[in-house]
Amino acid sequence: MTEGKAVEIRGVRLFPGWLDRAAQEAMLADLRQVAAAAPFQRYETRRGQRMSVEMTAAGRFGWVSDRRGYRYEPRHPSGVPWPPIPASVRAVWDAVSESARAPECCLVNLYRGSARMGLHQDRDEADFGEPVVSISLGDEALFRIGNEERGGRTESVWLRSGDVLVMGGAARLLHHGIDRIREGSSTLLDGGGRINLTLRVVT
Repeated sequence: MTEGKAVEIRGVRLFPGWLDRAAQEAMLADLRQVAAAAPFQRYETRRGQRMSVEMTAAGRFGWVSDRRGYRYEPRHPSGVPWPPIPASVRAVWDAVSESARAPECCLVNLYRGSARMGLHQDRDEADFGEPVVSISLGDEALFRIGNEERGGRTESVWLRSGDVLVMGGAARLLHHGIDRIREGSSTLLDGGGRINLTLRVVT
């Protein structure tokens, strides 16, 4: 890990290059074990549309979506418990979150090709006083930050492999999303693409 200073964008704290290449590779190896225990899924929205991003999770809870809606569940759709959050991932939370609580969910999103994530808020957690910590691995992603209310001016920043981002305090409920991936901008993932980890306290 590095001790680079945070860049603040609308209250969102960005730590560029927090993880060096060796740390990224070690974390990716840990995530392969997570995906082996709880394989990636491509969930449906409430309206039955298939999401472009593949997802899995680690920790006490995982986030799932189907016709019944968006929610946290204690088990993978296969019925197995979610694997533990790897120590390499938990160390990032401990370093940047400024939270006294442990993360209860590490959502793992895999972006490939034209995969994207529309502007949304993270509102399924019980305590908005707890931050969301994001870790980027692999291809660069254009991250858009909006407002607490829908609409209005937005700002965008390219997230690169090894970057860490914290949405907390007044920025906790800002709308945000991924507009596109810059394919081929990283050699970290076999087959290309981007993995984004988001750590949250759920209860």
